[in-house]
Amino acid sequence: MQPRYLLFGASTLAALAAGAQQRPNIIYIMCDDMGYGDLSCYGQQLISTPNIDRLAQQGMRFTQAYAGSPVSAPSRASFMTGQHTGHTHVRGNKEYWSNNNTMKYGNNTDYALVGQEPYDTAHVIIPEIFKDNGYTTGMFGKWAGGYEGSVSTPDKRGIDEFYGYICQFQAHLYYPNFLNAYSRSAGDKAVKRVVLDQNIQHAMFGDDYVNRQQYSSDLIHQHALNWLDKQSKAQPFLGIFTYTLPHAELIQPEDSILEAYKGHFCAERQYGGDKGSRYNPTNIAHAQFAAMISRLDMQVGEIMKKLEEKGLAENTVVIFTSDNGPHEEGGADPTFFNRDAKLRGLKRSTYEGGIRIPFIVSWPGQVREGVTSDHQFAFYDLMATFCDLAGIENYEQRYRNPRLKNDWFDGISIYPTLTGKGTQKEHDHLYWEFHETNMLGVRMGNWKMVVNRGEVHLYDLANDLHEDHDVAAAHPEVVKKMKAFIKQDHTDSPLFRVTLPQ
Repeated sequence: MQPRYLLFGASTLAALAAGAQQRPNIIYIMCDDMGYGDLSCYGQQLISTPNIDRLAQQGMRFTQAYAGSPVSAPSRASFMTGQHTGHTHVRGNKEYWSNNNTMKYGNNTDYALVGQEPYDTAHVIIPEIFKDNGYTTGMFGKWAGGYEGSVSTPDKRGIDEFYGYICQFQAHLYYPNFLNAYSRSAGDKAVKRVVLDQNIQHAMFGDDYVNRQQYSSDLIHQHALNWLDKQSKAQPFLGIFTYTLPHAELIQPEDSILEAYKGHFCAERQYGGDKGSRYNPTNIAHAQFAAMISRLDMQVGEIMKKLEEKGLAENTVVIFTSDNGPHEEGGADPTFFNRDAKLRGLKRSTYEGGIRIPFIVSWPGQVREGVTSDHQFAFYDLMATFCDLAGIENYEQRYRNPRLKNDWFDGISIYPTLTGKGTQKEHDHLYWEFHETNMLGVRMGNWKMVVNRGEVHLYDLANDLHEDHDVAAAHPEVVKKMKAFIKQDHTDSPLFRVTLPQ
């Protein structure tokens, strides 16, 4: 990849190589649709997550961390671009596929082209910055930053090795017809499809589906481990592991992880399936969901074990989080598992339940251990944070595109909070918008504004975490100030329109 805005000379590259061992590696594990209360270390009592709990004990656990959006593609875009959803180009799950454009895999009909709205190529994303600064980059799981063959696919955006789903709709099937792959070292020129030959011998929906054996979550995880196996102390690396668990569908291997939860719950849930959404049926939805989180926990444990085996653990920052709040698709039952009902709302909502997420950071000897932090931040702060962790200075000045009238970088690094070094700067507010449900959200201190189809609601989270009591009428001065933030932050998007408050 040719650097997009900055070209290093030989002396600079030599200096980077000389300091490679001092620069930390970063592993960013972002799971899919895990709610704030789905982990034991966040209060979950029905599901076992010992490895993620241990990660929290060894590092920092955040209680007021926020996703970039209440749904997948724009939340990932916020992370990648360092922009909130009033600025970033991708603000929803706009998808590209057509029933008139299909192909056959065995007897199964699938789309010939799939994927989401591409990231804006005029604005730099995290892997491009890290690739430009001497890091090896790998991504395993969901891409969701551009459809197949578009201007924004992993091979064109600073990723050395990719394996997983280009299209997040395809990820609804855990036993798909194909996955996508790209390897710079293997000489690939572009992302390609890898057909799963055993899977395509069986139907995509119904009774025959259970005969498929190539489980995408295992395949993605194994490719991530294999990539880690190739890394060394001589070269810093950035791994973005966007694992698909525990998103629907609720189907997985019939192994000891699932068996441990069968018959475990006093009430089980049956789900009849949704062929159009590619969610296959199950008679044990509660057991399936719990086992998916425990399976994810096992995978996190194997990642940590691999880092230890390679002697990389001491110099690797490991981050665990989720892309947005919990879902109720494919038979999932967030009401059953989150019985304390601390947060209102689910995925697609700008209430706390849709955007507040678990967030854990571990870095031996650097990130403070066993600390719980209530620092408020969102995914768009992670570009700045990652650059601080890697010692990449002045990233905004270096990577701002002069061809754009406005090339926003909205983040504030949380490095001081993580390490105790320096003074932590604070946002005066955090911002979200989501066109599909026509909602906006603003957080200012303990004040939370939710705008639903243009109608303003105000909550005091210090006394009303569940956002039950609208106090907008009693605090017009607060409403006025937060409306001004919306006017400041929102830029019009013809693709993702929302109703602003009057």
